[in-house]
Amino acid sequence: MNSVKHARMERGMTQVQLAEKTGVTRQTISLIEKGKYNPTLKLCLSICYAVGKSLDQLFWVNEGEKREENYR
Repeated sequence: MNSVKHARMERGMTQVQLAEKTGVTRQTISLIEKGKYNPTLKLCLSICYAVGKSLDQLFWVNEGEKREENYR
């Protein structure tokens, strides 16, 4: 499961609620969770603050680690 989706669900938030807290559309949150949208650093930080996680926890990819969403 995508780390953004997992963190959102841990907080009991819907995509709509996360979108409202971060100032984007529900569709944008959906695309981020599917790995089909590369958010700006500002949006990444907003998401982190909203779900109580760090950038590393949600968005860090270790060198050599292949994440499917990075290769679409």
